Amino acid sequence: MPPLRTYTLAPPENFAALPEEHARYATARAVVLPVPLERTTTYMTGTRNGPAAILAASRNLETWDEELGCESYEQFGIATLPAMETQHGTLEHVLAELHTTARALLEDGKFPVVLGGEHSLTAPLVAAAAKKFKDLSVLQIDAHADLREAYQGHPASHASVMRRVVEICPAVQVGIRSLSAEEAKAIPKLPTKIYWAKDIVRLPVEKWLARVVRDLSPHVYLTVDLDGFDPAYVPATGTPEPGGLDWYQVTALIRAVARRRRIVAMDVVELLPQPGDHASDFLAAKLIYKTLGYIFCGS
Repeated sequence: MPPLRTYTLAPPENFAALPEEHARYATARAVVLPVPLERTTTYMTGTRNGPAAILAASRNLETWDEELGCESYEQFGIATLPAMETQHGTLEHVLAELHTTARALLEDGKFPVVLGGEHSLTAPLVAAAAKKFKDLSVLQIDAHADLREAYQGHPASHASVMRRVVEICPAVQVGIRSLSAEEAKAIPKLPTKIYWAKDIVRLPVEKWLARVVRDLSPHVYLTVDLDGFDPAYVPATGTPEPGGLDWYQVTALIRAVARRRRIVAMDVVELLPQPGDHASDFLAAKLIYKTLGYIFCGS
């Protein structure tokens, strides 16, 4: 007997409210994993609410991509996993569990899309990708260098995440405009290339975009800290920094990387939802959808 249908059904509670045939794990190429991690934040708190806000905003996306000229999700599918438990156990245990989960997704041939949560989650994800892709590099879009050896005594802090990453593979950091004296002294000795916001935000993207792509290896892990955007575009972060990137700079960069390199996994982190500010949540959701279109649907 078919289920009773006497009322209008609410949209599915998956990313972009996709119909079931495009949201099954077995057939989807991309898999969204919400990770509401918040253990080492040091200024404004609330990043644990970021994944839920991104998912809620995504269900109001128009799924026709005006750049690519298609309903892009139909070409790859997006499955959405339940949120990961992050409040119990030590941070090290949570990060180890995340690493295991990411490896399983990659071994299943999936493209992991991790929704944060604080930025400390990136290092175990990169480590998982590096196990499969030996020539991996990381593209970080961010306001902060995140290259401290440790912060407040914790080497797994969000402020140290890229220090842990460059111990795994090289990085290219774009939009950076905030760092400590310790980081400034360490940078020349680290396997990273920085594109400072002060040097690129007023230039046409053609002046620097190709150089960023050339600095990346054939396989790329993409991490987007939303404070890489100027606060005029994304005010809802815990540590907003003036002088950042805009929507078209970021999307042009990601599209160019997707054309010339293979992006193998991604995360979007550090959204701190604010009452009445749905623009930041929506930008994060649309950025993910656009990125998946660039990766799977070509130019």
